[in-house]
Amino acid sequence: MSVENTERIGGRSNIAFAPAWLVAGAGVYLLLLIRGDSLLNDPDMFWQIKVGQWILAHHAVPFTDIYSFTRAGEPWISSSWLSQVLFAQAYDFGGWAGVVILTALAAATAFALLAHALCRFLPPLQAGVVVCGVLVLAMPHLLARPHVLAMPVMIGWASGLASASGRGKTPSPWLLPLMILWANLHGGFVFGLVLVGAFALDALWNTGAAQRTRAALGWTLFAIAAFGASCLTPYGWGSLLAARNILGLGEALSLIGEWRPVDFSRLGAFEVCLLGLLGLALYRGVRLTPPRVLLTIGLSQMAMAHNRNIEVFAFLLPLVVAEPLSAQFAALRNGAVARLPLPTFWLAVVAFGLGGFSAAFTAGHSYVPLAGKSLTGAVQALKDQGARRVLNDYDFGGSLIAADVPVFIDGRTELYGERFVLAHHNAIQLRDVGKFLSLLDGYRIDATLLDPASPAVHLLDRLDGWRRVYGDGDAVVHMRLANTAPKIRPALD
Repeated sequence: MSVENTERIGGRSNIAFAPAWLVAGAGVYLLLLIRGDSLLNDPDMFWQIKVGQWILAHHAVPFTDIYSFTRAGEPWISSSWLSQVLFAQAYDFGGWAGVVILTALAAATAFALLAHALCRFLPPLQAGVVVCGVLVLAMPHLLARPHVLAMPVMIGWASGLASASGRGKTPSPWLLPLMILWANLHGGFVFGLVLVGAFALDALWNTGAAQRTRAALGWTLFAIAAFGASCLTPYGWGSLLAARNILGLGEALSLIGEWRPVDFSRLGAFEVCLLGLLGLALYRGVRLTPPRVLLTIGLSQMAMAHNRNIEVFAFLLPLVVAEPLSAQFAALRNGAVARLPLPTFWLAVVAFGLGGFSAAFTAGHSYVPLAGKSLTGAVQALKDQGARRVLNDYDFGGSLIAADVPVFIDGRTELYGERFVLAHHNAIQLRDVGKFLSLLDGYRIDATLLDPASPAVHLLDRLDGWRRVYGDGDAVVHMRLANTAPKIRPALD
């Protein structure tokens, strides 16, 4: 499956075989389609789909909370509303298979765009090695979540900025629609605005003194336009404030796995990657401009501070260093393909082949979220008992929202705030038994849905006025007996 295209690069004839970016995208799509159940291993996808269904049903976006009984009616906006709509439509059309296909397509497009950008500066073999490394680092974060749908936009945006700064030019205004799309898909668009400043410094470094003032003006105007484009959402500049609220959660972020810092006590893929890149840079004498050095350090710090930023590091670092490395090492430059044609015929062939394989594979395979995330039996037990005020584990909120059961807390951490999240965690872990008991009475809790390993489960098993009505390896349900009315006022806040 290859086509040949002969070009002139540096006076030499270069033969480009089957486009590596197309092969990379198709390969990633097939891999994720086959491993589709792993894409559903996230509790938040339930409420993401539910919000998307609400938006489609009401032809509006939410401005207040309608899913919890602890924050009902309080201001809340969904900065990922477009992703939620896409997930809801995929689920309504094809069930979990539709969600898997949509997620796999988005991830595959991101890898294809990355490979396309790298092949302009690196030989196909080296570009393929880099793409494989990115896949290893990003795989744990490839989930049915809005950030995956935004990945192709992030790659296109960063690639355009990097290309413009490398040439000392102003970015094309055609990048601005990408910012509009990104701002409606996921709150990570704020980092895209930060990238404008980082690459603007690099562009000024690469521009001659005579042209520096003009370049600075061009990048400033582009930055203003990018900011304006980011406000073209149903919430206006409110989406920026939502991102600030998430980053302002303080200590509560350490309770969420994706926001925890990287654990270097055990050797992992990210640590191997960091050490390998450091060794390679020292051995080969890699040179970058100071702005790109700072950007590399910044991406590394982000990844070490929060697990969720590892895929950002993996996708963007190659775009930051590919062009400088190609300029520094002749072997890389001579093996790259300066102009990448659009293989319309092969695009059609690959699209037809992947479509046929998807239809055949999904017809014979049923995608099901992990039992510990869907909690079908436990949620049904709550509904059978008529529970309306459920004290739930943080990760179980999405399943309750999907079943139209009001939640105590869920993955919308910015809605609840740092104090509430920390107090809930400490209560469930029985850091203070008195506060846990006052929580049960103060919020008039009539049922609990907790992880079997939670210390609170063992207390409720022995607590007068409570009875276990359901339990399995994933969740335990306790109900309050009818003759034990709550008497204590709320103390959690």
